[in-house]
Amino acid sequence: MTAVLGIVFHFIGGFASGSFYLPFKKIKDWSWESYWLVGGLFSWLVVPPLAAALTIPAFASVISFTPIHVIALTYLMGTLWGIGGLTYGLGIRYLGMSLGNSVTLGYCAAFGALIPSIYYAINHVDGKVSFHDLLASNGGRLVLLGVLVCLAGIALCGYAGMIKEKTSESGGQNNSIVEFNLFKGLGVATISGILSACFNFGIEAGKPMAEMAVQAGYNPLFQNNVTYVVLLWGGLTTNLVWCIFLNFKNGSFKNYTDSKTRLSSNYLFAALAGTTWFLQFFFYGMGESKLGNGASSWILHMAFIILISNIWGILLKEWSGVNQKTKLAITAGILTIVLSVVLVGYGNSIS
Repeated sequence: MTAVLGIVFHFIGGFASGSFYLPFKKIKDWSWESYWLVGGLFSWLVVPPLAAALTIPAFASVISFTPIHVIALTYLMGTLWGIGGLTYGLGIRYLGMSLGNSVTLGYCAAFGALIPSIYYAINHVDGKVSFHDLLASNGGRLVLLGVLVCLAGIALCGYAGMIKEKTSESGGQNNSIVEFNLFKGLGVATISGILSACFNFGIEAGKPMAEMAVQAGYNPLFQNNVTYVVLLWGGLTTNLVWCIFLNFKNGSFKNYTDSKTRLSSNYLFAALAGTTWFLQFFFYGMGESKLGNGASSWILHMAFIILISNIWGILLKEWSGVNQKTKLAITAGILTIVLSVVLVGYGNSIS
């Protein structure tokens, strides 16, 4: 029953992540950097401490008693993840929810399982599965196989995108993605997927905070909420700097106060998107506490996001009008990525 609850929590989190970009589509007459920053302030600065205060009232004390090197490493991983988060938004912008999420999260799933093990190998951390352990065990080799399968799935998705782009350019498709650009999209999605995986390691790096909260008598179900506060400070730093730079560069500061736009509606949808985004990790933490395997929880989370985002892609008609060859290619790519997620998850569970 505990494992079933964990899967349910991961599904809810995956649904939130696979759906959070939808409110952004309702925002009118704002530049990307403006609505991304407003939504992000809710994701990284407003909602995380609120969630922590509701579930771990003494979260500020827990953070204050945490060793500085734990805070620093957690923050660093959040900063790297923040770069991935920036390019994630651009990947969805240029590729759409279906293809963009499949490529980005395929990378994220694979590297999210590998980054912690490489760190543990380099630093000889006892009690953790290192990269050397992966090479030496059946489960570990299965994880590495899953990574290769994931890359094959990404290649198939990229191939489907190339066919789609050619069809669109020849006038054979009514493209529902206004800014579809395969070259830009695949580039930023690759960067995003690799760096976004640092979020998983940030959770691992911040485990001492979570354990301290449990030792203080708080519900283990919500233990990661204190870690998210510090981890998302890093994400806030990266995104804030970049979005403000773009505001200056593009002259888009006026978006925040321009009465000629639908200000109240734009702020509402940006806040909704940001809050929905954070809910993915609120429920992720609950799911991980039930399954007790960080790497496998991460893979399961990615799998649900890929499935949900592709359902939205179908409903939003992102692949309408393409030929049968393109449909088969994207379907094969998505199924291959899901297979890789299963392989990595199973491999981690038996390692």
